[in-house]
Amino acid sequence: MYDGVKAMMAAELALIKKGGAPAAAAGAAGTVKAGPHLKDINQLTGFLEFPAGTTSALCKSLTKEIWEEYKGKKDKAGVPFELMIMSGAQNVDSGIGVYAGSHDSYTTFNKLFDKIILDYHKHDTAAKHVSNMNYKELVCPPFTEQEASMILSTRIRVGRNLAEFPLGPGISKDQRNKVETMVSGVLSKFTGELAGKYYSLKTMSKEDQN
Repeated sequence: MYDGVKAMMAAELALIKKGGAPAAAAGAAGTVKAGPHLKDINQLTGFLEFPAGTTSALCKSLTKEIWEEYKGKKDKAGVPFELMIMSGAQNVDSGIGVYAGSHDSYTTFNKLFDKIILDYHKHDTAAKHVSNMNYKELVCPPFTEQEASMILSTRIRVGRNLAEFPLGPGISKDQRNKVETMVSGVLSKFTGELAGKYYSLKTMSKEDQN
C-alpha cells in the first residue's frame, strides 16, 4: 500500500508539471476509436485506436494480431473478450483497462494477460507468488511534507473470489446474490475477535447507513 501511494503521488506531480494530459488523436480508417463515446461491447467492431499519450496496459499490450485472434470469443464462463477490454476502451486514462471475466480468462486469453502481468507485476508465466507477512520487515520511510499534504484518506481493500463464479465483468445479478448468501452465511459463524454483524446493502436501515 505504501508503494502504491508513493506511485500515485509521483503520477500526480508529473501531471501537475506537464499541465494535464496530452490531447487525443483522430481515429484512423478501419479502426474503432477508444473513448467515453463507447457505450456497448457491440461497438467494438475493429481494432482499438487509442489517443496519443494513452499509457494503459491495454493500450500497450493489445496488438492487432491479438485482437484478431480473440475477437468474438468467450472464456469458459461465457464472458466475451470484448467485455474484458471494454473498461480500457472507454476510459483512456485507465492504468490497466482489462478485467478478467473468470479464472479461465487468464488461460483462454493468455497472449494478452501474460503480457500485462509481465509488464505490470514483472512476473513471467513460471513465477511463483511469495508472501512475507512479517510487518516488522516493512520499509516505509516517512512522507515528505509535500507528500503528506496530498493524503486525504486511505483504505485497505481485501478482495477474494469464489471459484465457481465468474469475476466482476461476467457475474450476473443472480450470481451476486448467491455469493452474498454464501459469504454472509460463513461470516455469521465466526467467533472470538472475528465475530461481528453482517450488514446487507439491500436491507440496511437508514439508521445503520447513517
